[in-house]
Amino acid sequence: MAYTNTALTTAVTAVKNAATYISLHTADPGTTGASEVTGGTYARKATTWGSVTNGSVTGSEVTLDIPSGTTITHWGLWTLASGGTFYYGGALAASESYGSNGTYAATPTLNAIN
Repeated sequence: MAYTNTALTTAVTAVKNAATYISLHTADPGTTGASEVTGGTYARKATTWGSVTNGSVTGSEVTLDIPSGTTITHWGLWTLASGGTFYYGGALAASESYGSNGTYAATPTLNAIN
């Protein structure tokens, strides 16, 4: 049996209310937020989530600084800019390698699925 849209919306609303900071990772973050980018001026950035509809929500675009020599492969979602609780992560559409300092623009989306 599938969850109702109300259940999916409730779940996504809880996550968006708790976790607003976007991170980037050099490997799968797993369930702990491992392999987060470090160095240079890299820092997590806060997104502003929109309204949840049918278990889906999109956040505002964030631009993260990437240090030279880094390849990013995954993203993550945290409760705080530093430390905090890791909630969720996933693979980027395509990995990106940075031979010099650069930036990565991300528009986060959360989708609850049955």
